Amino acid sequence: MPMTVQEKLDTVFASDLSHLMAVSYIVLCNNAVTDRYIEREFGIPVHAWSSLFAVETFPGIKAKEIRKIFPRPQNTISRAIALLEARGLVRQEASQEDGREKKIFITPEGQAVLKDIRQVSVDRQSEIFEPLSAKELKTFTQLALKIANGPALKDSKIMRRGD
Repeated sequence: MPMTVQEKLDTVFASDLSHLMAVSYIVLCNNAVTDRYIEREFGIPVHAWSSLFAVETFPGIKAKEIRKIFPRPQNTISRAIALLEARGLVRQEASQEDGREKKIFITPEGQAVLKDIRQVSVDRQSEIFEPLSAKELKTFTQLALKIANGPALKDSKIMRRGD
């Protein structure tokens, strides 16, 4: 008898790669659901709305700084900012320190779009983490932040062995 999808997932989650597979599964499933919704309702990809979030949170941020907050290829961030600017959701100004660099600011239209996206994202966050108690959610967040702030997330000694 063939294995069900759940049996296959259980096997993957019980493997020697259980931690990475669990995190990947959560992120990829959420991205699939979120991407479809954000693109359908707002016509922008997920990397564009996360860039919009960064621009609102840090007025005057530069595109290369967004990449450090939301690790994606530079060309992905550049395309996202170009799309947001074309839609009138952000504006760019030359930096006073270096005229070649552009500082990015959110427009009132961008604030309105982000307000809607942010509310549905808060609701989505509650939906995803509903299986956890308040104590479990606090522990999960603390552990996730410990990993996020650890030195091995963005750089790997293991995966540089052949370099």
